[in-house]
Amino acid sequence: MAAPILSVAEAETDGEAVTAEPGFLAPGAAPYGNFPFYSRFHPPEQRLRLLPPGLLQRLFPPEGSDARPLLGLDVGCNSGELSIALYRHLLSLEEGEICSVSARDLRFLCCDIDPALVDRAKKDCPFPATMSFVTLDFMDPQTREPLLRSFLNQFGQSVFDIVFCMSITMWIHLNHGDNGLLAFLAHLASLCRYLLVEPQPWKCYRAAARRLRKLGRHNFDHFRSLALHGDMADRIIQILTKDHGMELVCCFGSTSWDRSLLLFRANQPSEPTSSQ
Repeated sequence: MAAPILSVAEAETDGEAVTAEPGFLAPGAAPYGNFPFYSRFHPPEQRLRLLPPGLLQRLFPPEGSDARPLLGLDVGCNSGELSIALYRHLLSLEEGEICSVSARDLRFLCCDIDPALVDRAKKDCPFPATMSFVTLDFMDPQTREPLLRSFLNQFGQSVFDIVFCMSITMWIHLNHGDNGLLAFLAHLASLCRYLLVEPQPWKCYRAAARRLRKLGRHNFDHFRSLALHGDMADRIIQILTKDHGMELVCCFGSTSWDRSLLLFRANQPSEPTSSQ
């Protein structure tokens, strides 16, 4: 059975020395990326400053006074710092503000395979009524499908309005190979109306493999055999647009650690695939 992907967080420092805090994994020690202090290395603000204010209103204009809640999904939420910051940003909430009268209701499902990180996210979340954090191996359809379907059925919907995939494509790719990445992207494309992806560049793949070797561990099983390599942002754009009919709406620019934020739109949202 293929190894599961743990989370979005990988503590990538691209060659910089980082000392782990007592009791926690050193950088490179977790080959699935479940590092507990990811936001210290890549703060949420670095991504949020690239996203325009009022993005939800632009993508989803109100449809009357009784418009249904918008549904969001964050795949690989880690301990929730970025998820919560995204929620605030999308609803234009100031720090400490719980709700906005003018904001459209957003229900946010956030998933990660690491139960300890999910527990931290639940404990620290200031929006328990509208944000849900769940433990989920997204690459396991037997657990993924019932969970996502149950959430969507609560609102009578078959797909999410917007899905976030922030710096996890590399971990899917390294641990599940080319076919795993292709299946992952195919499922995301079938699961939403809009998809925001932050792919890791190829230099991060090499850095992750190097950190693993320095610890005396085996290399990633698929690293040497990956046919999909090089400009990974362009590769993912081609896969989503040519193979799955999505449209690249916008590139919001790049973070200070050289990762692009890519927004895609599904031309014809479909029922989520049942097995990938």
